Amino acid sequence: MPFAHFKVPADTLSADDKKKLVERTTDLYAEIYGDRARATTVVLVDEVADGGWGVGGHVLTAALLNDDA
Repeated sequence: MPFAHFKVPADTLSADDKKKLVERTTDLYAEIYGDRARATTVVLVDEVADGGWGVGGHVLTAALLNDDA
């Protein structure tokens, strides 16, 4: 079963954006593995709370990512 796990900053994607991620990811797996993969493809969109992740030893916030800092 193909599985994709997206971690994104909380409250940065609309319901339509999440729908697009699910649909397009499923389409990509079906393109690669054949249409048989479509019915079993799992896509998880996980929203991470502001300040709940970091890169290079630095905590990231929505303000920093949006260049508001």
